[in-house]
Amino acid sequence: MINTVVALVPVVVFLAALSLMDPFQLVRRSAIAAAIIYGAVAAGVSLALNEWLIKSAHVPLPVVRRLIAPAGEETAKALLVCGLIATARIAFLVDAAVQGFAIGTGFALVENLWYLGSINESSLALWVVRGFGTAILQGATTAIVAIVARSLADRHPNRVVLSCLPGLGIAVALHSAFNAKVLPPVAETLLLLIALPLIVVFAFERSERATREWIGAGLDLDLTLHELMQSSDFGLTRFGRYLGELRSRLPGPVVADMFCLLRLDLELSIQAKAFLLAREAGLELPPSPDLDTALDERRYLHQSIGVAGMLALQPLQTTSDRDAWHRHLLKSRGSAAGR
Repeated sequence: MINTVVALVPVVVFLAALSLMDPFQLVRRSAIAAAIIYGAVAAGVSLALNEWLIKSAHVPLPVVRRLIAPAGEETAKALLVCGLIATARIAFLVDAAVQGFAIGTGFALVENLWYLGSINESSLALWVVRGFGTAILQGATTAIVAIVARSLADRHPNRVVLSCLPGLGIAVALHSAFNAKVLPPVAETLLLLIALPLIVVFAFERSERATREWIGAGLDLDLTLHELMQSSDFGLTRFGRYLGELRSRLPGPVVADMFCLLRLDLELSIQAKAFLLAREAGLELPPSPDLDTALDERRYLHQSIGVAGMLALQPLQTTSDRDAWHRHLLKSRGSAAGR
């Protein structure tokens, strides 16, 4: 019983601590649970594959342990990370770290349960190394993939898939070095327990600064633009003049839809930022009763404007991939309120 607790509990406690450190609570519990389940499934597939390679394909154990297993396991975990970033489900380093570590937690739980059932070893030292070392490693490497990928995606938003590769390379190298026992197991565990909190604190500090900047400065800009769009002076602004120029090249109804889309995006952005500010203050604002209608209208406007029209509208776009994330945030709030 002691071995089981030592093997399984540390990684879960660390994940809970990561989640609680986020003042904006960017990641919902259901998303964390889904990430854990994905990690558990990835662990089952990876462990079965490693077992087959060793026993049926007769691949030497050192080759599997040092090369194949690190590359395969880290890639399996990273697939969900890349998918979440590509679909705007991860916007900041904080939620990247939490989601990545949650995937690794699910993987570590299944992996240690596998070894608890297959290793006839009662030594507490072994399970301390597995619980505080190997399990934390599985979470840490995937968190690193997510943090690096999110950082690079901010700089190169059109290269999301490529943004995942550098972090994946780092994760595979760390995992391979840990499996190769470059240092004694206890020393590796202690180094991991020292280095990981430093990486996480750095990521959280940068992310919190970026989040506050996005919410604070972004909200001021959104409110100013929204006020301008409703004033009689809008035609004198750069936005108004550009839309006026488009009227000579595009049908009038399409230009009118462009104006509506710009205003609607601003309104949704204001809602999301206000919700996060309230959440940081300990309040939970109810979703707007018109949210579903607004999101449906946004989809209709996109279709009405068309691909060519959206390309013509790009110079006026004040949104980013984080604004795609805030629509996901608003939709998830609306779904939760409905339930």
